[in-house]
Amino acid sequence: MKLLVVGASYRTAPVATLEQLAVPPADLTRTLDRLVAQPYVAEAVLVSTCNRVEVYAAVSGFHGGLGDICAVLAEQAGAPPATLAAHLYVHYDAAAVDHVFRVATGLDSMVVGEAQILGQLRDAYHSASGADTAGRLLHELMQQALRVGKRAHAETNIDRAGQSVVTAALDLAAGLLDGDLTGRPAMVVGAGAMGSLSVATLSRLGAGPLTVTNRGAARAVRLAESYGAAAVPMAELVDALTTVDIVVAATAATEPVLTRDVVTRALARRDPARGPLVLLDLAVPRDVEEGVAALPGVEVIDIDRMAAILADGPAAADAAEVTRIVAGEVEAFLSWLRGADVAPTVAALRGRADDVVTAELRRLAQRRPEFTDDQRAEVARTVHRVVQRLLHQPTVRVRQLAAEPGGDQYAALLRELFDLEVPQTSPVDTVPDVVEAEIIMPADSDPPTGGAR
Repeated sequence: MKLLVVGASYRTAPVATLEQLAVPPADLTRTLDRLVAQPYVAEAVLVSTCNRVEVYAAVSGFHGGLGDICAVLAEQAGAPPATLAAHLYVHYDAAAVDHVFRVATGLDSMVVGEAQILGQLRDAYHSASGADTAGRLLHELMQQALRVGKRAHAETNIDRAGQSVVTAALDLAAGLLDGDLTGRPAMVVGAGAMGSLSVATLSRLGAGPLTVTNRGAARAVRLAESYGAAAVPMAELVDALTTVDIVVAATAATEPVLTRDVVTRALARRDPARGPLVLLDLAVPRDVEEGVAALPGVEVIDIDRMAAILADGPAAADAAEVTRIVAGEVEAFLSWLRGADVAPTVAALRGRADDVVTAELRRLAQRRPEFTDDQRAEVARTVHRVVQRLLHQPTVRVRQLAAEPGGDQYAALLRELFDLEVPQTSPVDTVPDVVEAEIIMPADSDPPTGGAR
Protein backbone atom coordinates (compact mmCIF):
# COMPACT_ATOMS: atom_id res chain seq x y z
CA MET A 1 0.00 0.00 0.00
CA LYS A 2 1.18 3.49 -0.88
CA LEU A 3 -0.11 6.90 0.20
CA LEU A 4 -1.75 9.16 -2.35
CA VAL A 5 -3.16 12.67 -1.88
CA VAL A 6 -5.42 14.17 -4.53
CA GLY A 7 -7.08 17.50 -3.94
CA ALA A 8 -7.79 21.12 -4.77
CA SER A 9 -7.38 24.17 -2.58
CA TYR A 10 -7.56 27.95 -2.65
CA ARG A 11 -4.10 27.83 -4.22
CA THR A 12 -5.22 25.89 -7.29
CA ALA A 13 -8.95 26.32 -7.76
CA PRO A 14 -11.49 29.15 -7.85
CA VAL A 15 -14.14 29.27 -5.17
CA ALA A 16 -16.77 28.04 -7.63
CA THR A 17 -14.77 24.85 -8.25
CA LEU A 18 -14.20 24.28 -4.53
CA GLU A 19 -17.92 24.71 -3.99
CA GLN A 20 -18.60 22.05 -6.64
CA LEU A 21 -16.13 19.66 -5.01
CA ALA A 22 -17.25 20.32 -1.44
CA VAL A 23 -18.86 17.36 0.30
CA PRO A 24 -21.65 18.26 2.74
CA PRO A 25 -21.56 16.41 6.09
CA ALA A 26 -24.69 14.49 5.12
CA ASP A 27 -22.92 13.07 2.05
CA LEU A 28 -19.57 12.36 3.66
CA THR A 29 -20.09 8.70 4.56
CA ARG A 30 -21.56 7.92 1.14
CA THR A 31 -18.59 9.54 -0.61
CA LEU A 32 -16.10 7.69 1.59
CA ASP A 33 -17.87 4.43 0.81
CA ARG A 34 -17.66 5.19 -2.90
CA LEU A 35 -13.93 5.83 -2.62
CA VAL A 36 -13.07 2.55 -0.90
CA ALA A 37 -15.38 0.68 -3.29
CA GLN A 38 -12.98 1.54 -6.11
CA PRO A 39 -10.58 -1.22 -7.25
CA TYR A 40 -7.35 0.47 -6.19
CA VAL A 41 -8.43 2.37 -3.07
CA ALA A 42 -8.17 0.42 0.18
CA GLU A 43 -8.47 3.30 2.69
CA ALA A 44 -9.71 6.89 2.45
CA VAL A 45 -10.00 10.07 4.52
CA LEU A 46 -11.81 13.05 3.01
CA VAL A 47 -11.10 16.64 4.09
CA SER A 48 -13.67 19.16 2.88
CA THR A 49 -13.41 22.79 4.07
CA CYS A 50 -14.07 26.19 2.55
CA ASN A 51 -10.43 26.35 1.42
CA ARG A 52 -9.66 22.77 0.36
CA VAL A 53 -11.10 19.42 -0.67
CA GLU A 54 -8.56 16.61 -0.35
CA VAL A 55 -8.60 12.83 -0.40
CA TYR A 56 -5.94 10.98 1.59
CA ALA A 57 -5.84 7.39 0.40
CA ALA A 58 -3.97 4.12 0.74
CA VAL A 59 -3.78 2.72 -2.77
CA SER A 60 -2.41 -0.43 -4.37
CA GLY A 61 -1.21 1.37 -7.51
CA PHE A 62 -0.46 5.00 -8.36
CA HIS A 63 -2.20 5.24 -11.73
CA GLY A 64 -5.18 3.15 -10.72
CA GLY A 65 -5.61 4.99 -7.41
CA LEU A 66 -5.35 8.36 -9.14
CA GLY A 67 -7.99 7.40 -11.69
CA ASP A 68 -10.34 6.02 -9.03
CA ILE A 69 -10.12 9.11 -6.83
CA CYS A 70 -10.47 11.54 -9.73
CA ALA A 71 -13.53 9.68 -10.97
CA VAL A 72 -15.24 10.03 -7.57
CA LEU A 73 -14.29 13.71 -7.30
CA ALA A 74 -15.55 14.37 -10.82
CA GLU A 75 -18.86 12.73 -9.98
CA GLN A 76 -19.11 14.81 -6.81
CA ALA A 77 -18.40 18.02 -8.72
CA GLY A 78 -20.69 17.11 -11.60
CA ALA A 79 -17.88 18.02 -13.99
CA PRO A 80 -15.79 16.07 -16.52
CA PRO A 81 -12.50 14.79 -15.08
CA ALA A 82 -10.56 16.73 -17.71
CA THR A 83 -12.14 19.98 -16.48
CA LEU A 84 -11.03 19.29 -12.91
CA ALA A 85 -7.53 18.22 -13.86
CA ALA A 86 -6.18 21.78 -14.12
CA HIS A 87 -7.20 22.47 -10.51
CA LEU A 88 -6.00 19.25 -8.87
CA TYR A 89 -2.67 18.54 -7.22
CA VAL A 90 -1.24 15.08 -6.62
CA HIS A 91 1.20 14.00 -3.91
CA TYR A 92 2.50 10.44 -3.76
CA ASP A 93 4.37 8.43 -1.15
CA ALA A 94 6.89 10.64 0.73
CA ALA A 95 5.45 13.85 -0.81
CA ALA A 96 1.99 12.81 0.40
CA VAL A 97 3.22 12.52 3.99
CA ASP A 98 4.95 15.88 3.73
CA HIS A 99 1.79 17.52 2.40
CA VAL A 100 -0.47 16.13 5.13
CA PHE A 101 1.96 17.25 7.84
CA ARG A 102 2.22 20.73 6.29
CA VAL A 103 -1.57 20.95 6.26
CA ALA A 104 -1.75 19.87 9.91
CA THR A 105 0.76 22.49 11.03
CA GLY A 106 -0.94 25.31 9.13
CA LEU A 107 1.93 25.83 6.69
CA ASP A 108 -0.41 25.22 3.76
CA SER A 109 -3.23 27.38 5.11
CA MET A 110 -4.38 30.68 3.67
CA VAL A 111 -3.58 32.11 7.10
CA VAL A 112 -0.23 30.51 7.86
CA GLY A 113 -0.28 28.74 11.20
CA GLU A 114 -4.04 28.93 11.79
CA ALA A 115 -5.09 26.26 14.25
CA GLN A 116 -8.59 25.68 12.85
CA ILE A 117 -7.27 23.16 10.36
CA LEU A 118 -6.31 20.80 13.20
CA GLY A 119 -9.94 20.53 14.25
CA GLN A 120 -10.99 20.03 10.64
CA LEU A 121 -8.46 17.23 10.18
CA ARG A 122 -9.60 15.62 13.43
CA ASP A 123 -13.23 15.74 12.26
CA ALA A 124 -12.28 14.19 8.90
CA TYR A 125 -10.36 11.41 10.65
CA HIS A 126 -13.25 10.68 13.01
CA SER A 127 -15.67 10.57 10.09
CA ALA A 128 -13.46 8.09 8.22
CA SER A 129 -13.07 5.98 11.37
CA GLY A 130 -16.82 5.97 11.86
CA ALA A 131 -17.35 4.94 8.24
CA ASP A 132 -14.64 2.26 8.61
CA THR A 133 -12.67 3.63 5.67
CA ALA A 134 -9.47 4.38 7.59
CA GLY A 135 -7.25 1.33 7.99
CA ARG A 136 -3.89 0.80 9.62
CA LEU A 137 -1.96 3.11 7.29
CA LEU A 138 -4.31 6.10 7.47
CA HIS A 139 -4.91 5.61 11.20
CA GLU A 140 -1.18 6.00 11.73
CA LEU A 141 -0.87 8.89 9.26
CA MET A 142 -3.72 10.90 10.78
CA GLN A 143 -2.69 10.28 14.37
CA GLN A 144 0.84 11.39 13.60
CA ALA A 145 -0.38 14.41 11.59
CA LEU A 146 -2.50 15.59 14.53
CA ARG A 147 0.43 15.08 16.88
CA VAL A 148 2.79 17.00 14.57
CA GLY A 149 0.27 19.84 14.31
CA LYS A 150 0.02 20.10 18.09
CA ARG A 151 3.80 19.97 18.39
CA ALA A 152 4.21 22.83 15.92
CA HIS A 153 1.85 25.04 17.92
CA ALA A 154 3.40 24.04 21.24
CA GLU A 155 7.04 24.53 20.25
CA THR A 156 6.75 27.61 18.01
CA ASN A 157 4.63 30.72 17.66
CA ILE A 158 3.34 29.66 14.26
CA ASP A 159 -0.25 30.38 15.31
CA ARG A 160 0.72 34.04 15.66
CA ALA A 161 1.76 34.24 12.02
CA GLY A 162 -1.69 35.33 10.86
CA GLN A 163 -1.91 37.82 13.70
CA SER A 164 1.43 39.32 12.71
CA VAL A 165 0.07 40.05 9.22
CA VAL A 166 -3.03 41.80 10.57
CA THR A 167 -1.09 43.67 13.23
CA ALA A 168 1.54 44.85 10.73
CA ALA A 169 -1.17 46.04 8.33
CA LEU A 170 -3.06 47.90 11.06
CA ASP A 171 0.16 49.50 12.31
CA LEU A 172 0.67 50.91 8.82
CA ALA A 173 -2.97 52.03 8.72
CA ALA A 174 -2.60 53.81 12.05
CA GLY A 175 0.34 55.74 10.65
CA LEU A 176 -1.93 57.05 7.91
CA LEU A 177 -4.66 58.01 10.38
CA ASP A 178 -2.86 60.17 12.94
CA GLY A 179 -1.25 57.16 14.61
CA ASP A 180 -4.32 55.90 16.46
CA LEU A 181 -7.21 53.61 15.49
CA THR A 182 -9.26 54.25 18.63
CA GLY A 183 -12.78 55.27 17.70
CA ARG A 184 -12.14 54.87 13.99
CA PRO A 185 -15.09 53.19 12.21
CA ALA A 186 -13.91 50.06 10.43
CA MET A 187 -15.28 47.30 8.24
CA VAL A 188 -14.05 43.76 7.61
CA VAL A 189 -14.90 42.14 4.29
CA GLY A 190 -14.75 38.37 4.74
CA ALA A 191 -15.66 36.17 7.69
CA GLY A 192 -13.07 33.40 7.39
CA ALA A 193 -10.02 32.85 9.56
CA MET A 194 -8.28 36.08 8.54
CA GLY A 195 -11.52 38.05 8.75
CA SER A 196 -12.21 36.73 12.25
CA LEU A 197 -8.69 37.63 13.33
CA SER A 198 -9.10 41.10 11.84
CA VAL A 199 -12.33 41.77 13.73
CA ALA A 200 -10.77 40.56 16.97
CA THR A 201 -7.66 42.73 16.47
CA LEU A 202 -9.65 45.84 15.53
CA SER A 203 -11.84 45.34 18.60
CA ARG A 204 -8.79 44.98 20.84
CA LEU A 205 -7.27 48.18 19.41
CA GLY A 206 -10.43 50.12 20.18
CA ALA A 207 -11.56 50.73 16.60
CA GLY A 208 -15.28 51.12 16.08
CA PRO A 209 -18.05 50.93 15.37
CA LEU A 210 -17.23 47.71 13.50
CA THR A 211 -19.05 46.32 10.48
CA VAL A 212 -18.72 42.86 8.91
CA THR A 213 -19.81 41.78 5.45
CA ASN A 214 -19.37 38.44 3.74
CA ARG A 215 -20.61 36.54 0.71
CA GLY A 216 -22.31 34.13 3.13
CA ALA A 217 -24.54 36.40 5.22
CA ALA A 218 -25.07 33.91 8.06
CA ARG A 219 -21.34 33.66 8.71
CA ALA A 220 -21.03 37.44 8.81
CA VAL A 221 -23.85 37.65 11.35
CA ARG A 222 -22.23 35.06 13.62
CA LEU A 223 -18.87 36.83 13.52
CA ALA A 224 -20.42 40.26 14.09
CA GLU A 225 -22.44 39.05 17.08
CA SER A 226 -19.30 37.67 18.71
CA TYR A 227 -17.75 41.16 18.88
CA GLY A 228 -20.75 43.45 19.16
CA ALA A 229 -20.36 44.51 15.54
CA ALA A 230 -22.97 45.03 12.83
CA ALA A 231 -23.42 42.73 9.83
CA VAL A 232 -24.39 44.20 6.46
CA PRO A 233 -25.23 42.39 3.21
CA MET A 234 -22.56 42.38 0.51
CA ALA A 235 -25.10 44.11 -1.74
CA GLU A 236 -24.82 47.19 0.51
CA LEU A 237 -21.03 47.37 0.25
CA VAL A 238 -20.99 50.81 -1.41
CA ASP A 239 -23.16 52.34 1.31
CA ALA A 240 -21.06 50.75 4.05
CA LEU A 241 -17.81 52.14 2.57
CA THR A 242 -19.11 55.72 2.93
CA THR A 243 -19.25 55.41 6.73
CA VAL A 244 -15.86 53.87 7.58
CA ASP A 245 -12.21 54.92 7.63
CA ILE A 246 -10.58 51.48 7.55
CA VAL A 247 -11.49 48.41 5.50
CA VAL A 248 -9.82 45.04 5.97
CA ALA A 249 -10.46 42.83 2.93
CA ALA A 250 -9.76 39.16 3.54
CA THR A 251 -11.99 37.00 1.38
CA ALA A 252 -11.27 33.85 -0.59
CA ALA A 253 -12.70 35.34 -3.78
CA THR A 254 -10.82 34.80 -7.01
CA GLU A 255 -11.85 38.21 -8.39
CA PRO A 256 -11.49 41.62 -6.71
CA VAL A 257 -14.32 42.50 -4.32
CA LEU A 258 -13.39 46.15 -3.93
CA THR A 259 -13.41 47.11 -7.58
CA ARG A 260 -12.56 50.53 -8.98
CA ASP A 261 -16.25 51.10 -9.70
CA VAL A 262 -17.39 50.19 -6.17
CA VAL A 263 -14.77 52.36 -4.47
CA THR A 264 -15.33 55.29 -6.87
CA ARG A 265 -19.06 55.33 -6.12
CA ALA A 266 -18.38 55.17 -2.38
CA LEU A 267 -15.84 58.04 -2.53
CA ALA A 268 -18.32 60.21 -4.40
CA ARG A 269 -20.66 60.05 -1.39
CA ARG A 270 -18.03 60.05 1.36
CA ASP A 271 -17.07 63.20 3.25
CA PRO A 272 -13.47 64.08 2.22
CA ALA A 273 -12.92 65.70 5.62
CA ARG A 274 -12.83 62.21 7.14
CA GLY A 275 -9.36 61.73 5.67
CA PRO A 276 -8.24 58.91 3.41
CA LEU A 277 -10.14 55.67 3.07
CA VAL A 278 -7.55 53.05 4.06
CA LEU A 279 -7.98 49.67 2.38
CA LEU A 280 -6.00 46.74 3.83
CA ASP A 281 -5.89 43.99 1.23
CA LEU A 282 -4.86 40.80 3.05
CA ALA A 283 -6.22 38.40 0.46
CA VAL A 284 -4.41 36.24 -2.07
CA PRO A 285 -5.58 36.66 -4.83
CA ARG A 286 -6.12 40.38 -4.21
CA ASP A 287 -9.48 41.68 -3.04
CA VAL A 288 -8.72 45.27 -4.11
CA GLU A 289 -8.61 45.90 -7.84
CA GLU A 290 -5.24 47.17 -9.04
CA GLY A 291 -6.53 50.54 -10.28
CA VAL A 292 -8.04 51.49 -6.92
CA ALA A 293 -4.70 52.60 -5.48
CA ALA A 294 -4.54 55.40 -8.06
CA LEU A 295 -7.83 56.96 -6.90
CA PRO A 296 -7.53 60.22 -4.90
CA GLY A 297 -8.53 59.86 -1.27
CA VAL A 298 -7.59 56.16 -1.03
CA GLU A 299 -4.61 54.42 0.55
CA VAL A 300 -4.11 50.72 -0.28
CA ILE A 301 -1.94 48.52 1.91
CA ASP A 302 -1.47 45.07 0.44
CA ILE A 303 0.72 42.01 1.01
CA ASP A 304 3.42 43.36 -1.31
CA ARG A 305 3.65 46.57 0.71
CA MET A 306 4.03 44.62 3.92
CA ALA A 307 6.52 42.09 2.52
CA ALA A 308 9.60 43.95 3.74
CA ILE A 309 8.16 44.17 7.25
CA LEU A 310 7.14 40.52 7.47
CA ALA A 311 10.05 38.90 5.64
CA ASP A 312 12.32 38.81 8.68
CA GLY A 313 9.62 38.92 11.31
CA PRO A 314 8.40 36.24 13.71
CA ALA A 315 6.00 34.79 11.13
CA ALA A 316 8.84 33.93 8.74
CA ALA A 317 11.05 32.62 11.55
CA ASP A 318 8.30 30.45 13.00
CA ALA A 319 7.34 29.09 9.58
CA ALA A 320 10.97 28.11 9.00
CA GLU A 321 11.09 26.34 12.36
CA VAL A 322 7.85 24.48 11.67
CA THR A 323 9.22 23.47 8.27
CA ARG A 324 12.22 21.96 10.05
CA ILE A 325 9.93 20.09 12.45
CA VAL A 326 7.86 18.77 9.55
CA ALA A 327 10.96 17.54 7.70
CA GLY A 328 12.11 15.53 10.73
CA GLU A 329 8.65 14.11 11.38
CA VAL A 330 8.22 13.10 7.74
CA GLU A 331 11.46 11.12 7.82
CA ALA A 332 10.44 9.47 11.10
CA PHE A 333 7.10 8.44 9.61
CA LEU A 334 8.73 7.12 6.46
CA SER A 335 11.12 5.07 8.58
CA TRP A 336 8.16 3.57 10.41
CA LEU A 337 6.44 2.95 7.10
CA ARG A 338 9.43 1.18 5.61
CA GLY A 339 9.76 -0.96 8.72
CA ALA A 340 6.06 -1.80 8.59
CA ASP A 341 6.38 -2.86 4.96
CA VAL A 342 8.95 -5.54 5.80
CA ALA A 343 6.92 -6.99 8.69
CA PRO A 344 4.75 -9.32 6.54
CA THR A 345 7.88 -10.68 4.86
CA VAL A 346 9.57 -11.36 8.22
CA ALA A 347 6.39 -13.05 9.43
CA ALA A 348 6.31 -15.18 6.29
CA LEU A 349 9.96 -16.19 6.82
CA ARG A 350 9.30 -17.23 10.42
CA GLY A 351 6.20 -19.06 9.29
CA ARG A 352 8.25 -20.95 6.69
CA ALA A 353 10.79 -21.89 9.40
CA ASP A 354 8.00 -23.13 11.70
CA ASP A 355 6.57 -25.26 8.90
CA VAL A 356 9.99 -26.85 8.25
CA VAL A 357 10.53 -27.57 11.96
CA THR A 358 7.07 -29.07 12.34
CA ALA A 359 7.56 -31.33 9.30
CA GLU A 360 10.94 -32.54 10.54
CA LEU A 361 9.66 -33.27 14.04
CA ARG A 362 6.77 -35.26 12.59
CA ARG A 363 9.23 -37.25 10.48
CA LEU A 364 11.43 -37.88 13.55
CA ALA A 365 8.46 -39.20 15.51
CA GLN A 366 7.76 -41.71 12.73
CA ARG A 367 11.37 -42.87 12.48
CA ARG A 368 12.04 -43.06 16.22
CA PRO A 369 8.85 -44.30 17.84
CA GLU A 370 10.80 -45.41 20.91
CA PHE A 371 11.30 -41.79 22.01
CA THR A 372 9.29 -40.88 25.09
CA ASP A 373 7.06 -37.81 25.15
CA ASP A 374 9.63 -35.98 27.25
CA GLN A 375 12.40 -36.79 24.80
CA ARG A 376 10.35 -35.63 21.82
CA ALA A 377 9.48 -32.42 23.67
CA GLU A 378 13.14 -31.76 24.47
CA VAL A 379 14.17 -32.31 20.84
CA ALA A 380 11.40 -29.97 19.72
CA ARG A 381 12.50 -27.24 22.14
CA THR A 382 16.12 -27.59 21.02
CA VAL A 383 15.30 -27.39 17.32
CA HIS A 384 13.02 -24.38 17.85
CA ARG A 385 15.73 -22.59 19.85
CA VAL A 386 18.30 -23.22 17.13
CA VAL A 387 15.99 -21.91 14.40
CA GLN A 388 14.96 -18.85 16.43
CA ARG A 389 18.58 -17.97 17.18
CA LEU A 390 19.54 -18.36 13.55
CA LEU A 391 16.69 -16.11 12.43
CA HIS A 392 16.89 -13.51 15.20
CA GLN A 393 19.84 -11.44 14.02
CA PRO A 394 18.93 -11.47 10.30
CA THR A 395 15.32 -10.44 10.99
CA VAL A 396 16.35 -7.70 13.42
CA ARG A 397 18.86 -6.42 10.92
CA VAL A 398 16.47 -6.50 7.98
CA ARG A 399 13.99 -4.42 9.99
CA GLN A 400 16.72 -1.88 10.67
CA LEU A 401 17.80 -1.78 7.03
CA ALA A 402 14.20 -1.55 5.84
CA ALA A 403 13.73 1.63 7.89
CA GLU A 404 16.44 3.35 5.84
CA PRO A 405 15.86 5.00 2.44
CA GLY A 406 15.59 2.33 -0.25
CA GLY A 407 14.93 -0.28 2.44
CA ASP A 408 12.07 -1.88 0.54
CA GLN A 409 14.62 -3.81 -1.51
CA TYR A 410 15.55 -5.94 1.50
CA ALA A 411 12.04 -7.32 1.89
CA ALA A 412 11.99 -8.12 -1.83
CA LEU A 413 15.36 -9.85 -1.53
CA LEU A 414 14.15 -12.02 1.35
CA ARG A 415 11.09 -13.05 -0.63
CA GLU A 416 13.28 -13.96 -3.57
CA LEU A 417 15.93 -15.89 -1.57
CA PHE A 418 13.44 -17.98 0.39
CA ASP A 419 10.70 -18.13 -2.28
CA LEU A 420 8.22 -16.61 0.17
CA GLU A 421 4.62 -15.93 -0.67
CA VAL A 422 3.43 -12.86 1.23
CA PRO A 423 -0.38 -12.62 1.02
CA GLN A 424 -1.81 -9.46 -0.46
CA THR A 425 -4.09 -7.52 1.89
CA SER A 426 -5.55 -5.36 -0.85
CA PRO A 427 -6.21 -5.31 -4.60
CA VAL A 428 -3.17 -5.62 -6.83
CA ASP A 429 -2.28 -3.35 -9.70
CA THR A 430 -3.64 -5.43 -12.57
CA VAL A 431 -6.37 -3.28 -14.13
CA PRO A 432 -5.25 -1.46 -17.31
CA ASP A 433 -4.56 2.24 -16.74
CA VAL A 434 -7.10 3.87 -19.01
CA VAL A 435 -9.20 6.27 -16.94
CA GLU A 436 -6.24 8.00 -15.34
CA ALA A 437 -4.62 8.54 -18.75
CA GLU A 438 -7.53 10.86 -19.54
CA ILE A 439 -7.35 12.69 -16.23
CA ILE A 440 -3.86 13.70 -15.25
CA MET A 441 -0.99 12.03 -17.06
CA PRO A 442 -0.15 9.21 -19.45
CA ALA A 443 -0.63 5.74 -18.03
CA ASP A 444 3.01 4.85 -18.67
CA SER A 445 4.41 7.90 -16.87
CA ASP A 446 6.16 7.54 -13.55
CA PRO A 447 4.42 8.51 -10.30
CA PRO A 448 5.58 11.90 -9.03
CA THR A 449 8.13 11.86 -6.23
CA GLY A 450 6.95 15.30 -5.21
CA GLY A 451 3.74 17.26 -5.56
CA ALA A 452 2.27 17.51 -9.07
CA ARG A 453 -0.26 19.89 -10.46
